[in-house]
Amino acid sequence: MKATRDSFGEEVAALGEKNSAIVVLDADLAKSTKSEKFAKKFPNRFFEMGIAEANMIGTAAGLALSGKIPFACSFGCFITGRYDQIRMSVSYNRANVKIIGTHSGVSIGEDGHSQMGLEDVAVLRSLPEFTIYQPADDEETKQIIRAAVELDGPCYIRLTRQKVPNLFKSDYQFQTGKWAKLSEGKSIALIGTGGLVGACVEANEKVGKKFTVVNASTIKPVDKKMIEELASSHDWLVTAEDHYVTGGLGSAVAEVMSEISTKARLYRIGVETFGESGSPEDVIKHFKLDAAGVAEHLSKISKLS
Repeated sequence: MKATRDSFGEEVAALGEKNSAIVVLDADLAKSTKSEKFAKKFPNRFFEMGIAEANMIGTAAGLALSGKIPFACSFGCFITGRYDQIRMSVSYNRANVKIIGTHSGVSIGEDGHSQMGLEDVAVLRSLPEFTIYQPADDEETKQIIRAAVELDGPCYIRLTRQKVPNLFKSDYQFQTGKWAKLSEGKSIALIGTGGLVGACVEANEKVGKKFTVVNASTIKPVDKKMIEELASSHDWLVTAEDHYVTGGLGSAVAEVMSEISTKARLYRIGVETFGESGSPEDVIKHFKLDAAGVAEHLSKISKLS
């Protein structure tokens, strides 16, 4: 098991050896975001911007428009809180900035609501030109970082503080906008993203592996073809995310379902109130985002069917 922020730190440092255009910026959180791994190897290509995320975004946009490939790093809630700068300097200019948001969702734990990125996907999903990634494990994170370097345009990569189980082996091939089925079942298709994918897999095991489990690693663009396929072959599509139920994965799936002819219904698992402070394990349990909580939701859905 490994936190996806650790996987990011390792991979961006490795890629820095191969591509001199890669630069990294951080807002006084390099230890936490793990960008310090790059800083130690390439001090002349690392920029410590201090607690000034808005300035960091502007600087990253300038570097991108000068031909560099900047990774701008901070906690998800802090960096996406600089929406105005992202909107004008990055999205409007189609600047090739890679925004890294770590410590996403309630899983940050004790730091509480003020530092929980719960609306970050909703905010950036509204902007043209943005690709949004949320990897499920170590291997997928590393492949997504490589894909981000190759991507010609801005993206947001949402990463975890907590360790997540290893789901993919080295033969896995990530593709932007393509989701992966982890198991095949009937009636309910469980679509997880990020730290919730492992919980979905475990929850499905608790109920006897009856349901389809899907890893939604790209939230923008979503895999429309997969959603249409799932809606045509299942009674329920269930989304699971450590994010508000409004504006994130669940809303993206709802938008696709509203445009197709289907009898399938949608059930969204996520956060509906402000976050709370506690150990990561207790907070995740409180919001029913662990395997037991997801299994509880599935039990309710089964009774509705």
